Amino acid sequence: MKPIRTGKLRVERLTIPFAKLPQRLHGLKIVQLSDLHYTNGQLSDRLLNQAIDIVNRNAPDIIVLTGDFIHDVPEPIDTLIPFLKRLHARHGIYAILGNHDIYFPKARHYVTRALARIGICVLWNQVVYPAGDGLALVGLADLWSGEFDPAPIFRDLDPDVPRIVLSHNPDTAETLRRWRCDLILSGHTHGGQLVLPFLGPLPKYLDFFRWIIPKPLYPYLPLLGKGNYVTQHWEWASGMFRLGRNRLYVNRGLGSYFPGRFGCPPEVTEFVAIAQPNAPQYGFD
Repeated sequence: MKPIRTGKLRVERLTIPFAKLPQRLHGLKIVQLSDLHYTNGQLSDRLLNQAIDIVNRNAPDIIVLTGDFIHDVPEPIDTLIPFLKRLHARHGIYAILGNHDIYFPKARHYVTRALARIGICVLWNQVVYPAGDGLALVGLADLWSGEFDPAPIFRDLDPDVPRIVLSHNPDTAETLRRWRCDLILSGHTHGGQLVLPFLGPLPKYLDFFRWIIPKPLYPYLPLLGKGNYVTQHWEWASGMFRLGRNRLYVNRGLGSYFPGRFGCPPEVTEFVAIAQPNAPQYGFD
């Protein structure tokens, strides 16, 4: 199948101040990839190789993969694995699963085992400290899995320890307002895929379009015409957001749905953590 039109890959670079980050972790580099959907031409090998080359050239300390490795049946993960095996990070590669990774029976365990074979650690409501005890990495179960349960995790975390939270669906940021989340990394939305100048992601208008567009044309709407079924917060479709004292970053992903992308290029995201001793907790003014 011919790959879906995606546009030119873009690298987004952001510097993130963390309150109480140990000085030894100042300059720590975290790179995020998301939403590969490696099935039926939704991600070309050319684009995937380009993204991996960019990641490796940037010599990250930590790589995080924020879900949706596959689209439906789990077997394509076996073809994806040799590509992901090329990724390298000083303190390891960590992943969470998205809704597509758990949709089919046994897909969750199939994908988890495949990633584990090449040393990628899949987090499911777990906390790890890849670079030592000065920075926690929290990986949450997908919102739609029925097992999304952040309360016990945050209850046991030292409130003084900075943390990066991996949560596939950005809607979870609403629930996560209750706890310190210096940086929440999500994907899921593909940035809306079709982004209109001055108006933003087309999917947020889908409820309106359903009234004026004939049903046979629904497949030509982005994200399969699912509208609010994909996310309730299209205003968080891509980029950085402040939610109370927390930060949320939503990655546009690499894979694409039909009919492709417009004004919404696939992305690799690089974050550099900086120690900011005078910053208030959560890193905000």
